[in-house]
Amino acid sequence: MLGAGRERQSREVMSTEAEPEEQVLVHKEFTYINGAVTQVLKCGPWKDLWKNERAPKVLFLVIPGNPGIVGYYQTFIQTLYFGLNQKYPVWVVSHAGHCKLPSGMEMAEGKDVPDDVFGLRGQIQHKLSFLKKNVPKDVKLVLIGHSVGCYIILEIMKYAPGLEVLRSVLLFPTIEHIAQSPNGKMMTPLLCQLRYVLYVPVYLMTFLPARVKNYLVHLALRGHKHVDETVLITAVDMINMDCIANVMYLGSEEMRMITERNSAIIRQHLKKLTFYYGTGDRWCPVQFYEEMKMEFPDGDIRLCEKGIPHAFVSTFPKEVAEMVIDWVQDDLARLQMETEHLAESRVQNV
Repeated sequence: MLGAGRERQSREVMSTEAEPEEQVLVHKEFTYINGAVTQVLKCGPWKDLWKNERAPKVLFLVIPGNPGIVGYYQTFIQTLYFGLNQKYPVWVVSHAGHCKLPSGMEMAEGKDVPDDVFGLRGQIQHKLSFLKKNVPKDVKLVLIGHSVGCYIILEIMKYAPGLEVLRSVLLFPTIEHIAQSPNGKMMTPLLCQLRYVLYVPVYLMTFLPARVKNYLVHLALRGHKHVDETVLITAVDMINMDCIANVMYLGSEEMRMITERNSAIIRQHLKKLTFYYGTGDRWCPVQFYEEMKMEFPDGDIRLCEKGIPHAFVSTFPKEVAEMVIDWVQDDLARLQMETEHLAESRVQNV
């Protein structure tokens, strides 16, 4: 496990699952990052990841949207792992406090939790700390962001310029003026002015029997065809007060704080960025895509032609994963050639 033992007070609760058809181990960990409980889902090996010197040291890391709950992305990362021929580990890290607490753990560890660790700035620092503690400096990263995770990735690239980022893939990126989007106009009053009122029905829902929660989740998703089973299970688990409170608080900060697009950081890293916008996305409308294309005509900025919704993990996780695999092939092939050349040079110098 990368970084194991580096944080002395960190406790981990681990379990593994195997898909009967594909025989893949999905490794689940709970730990504390910046004093906040964090769940990590890992697909592929998590010990001795890069024993072969001829294989590039690459980690695919998914930064989720909001809710930042890793279970929503399980099918997505499994498809990535197998589509990449099981050569590279694929992880997804939750946002701080966005998980169902395992037995024996609290939402925050001790009294040394940084101020506002569950807010937007805190979540950015949370990811920077996760990378520092868990990913060796010589590992190259393919960062995959979804929704607000795209904003967080741009901030990571801003504050940690030394990271070895091979490519950042930004899916349905909410990186500007969220409150002015169609959904933002509806949700801003609810999240910013009425959030505490909404806590009351949420609190009451937590007392419902599991079968009733399951029914409500299916009812809420009845308009969606072919909803991924892992999404249904995760949605039921999400119905707990601490998790939903953290989700809503982060949402309120997104509405207030994500305003102007950070064009400077995009321009600085443009060759490493791939953007993917939706045609019917009510969080980042087509207008944002058109403005990006105008400002960055040489950028890899794509518009969905398949009708995939913003919450792609619910119904199209495999399709989006397959597209991501295609987009990163050139980067991986180039890195593979460089790694093999370096290995041959080492052999010749022995």
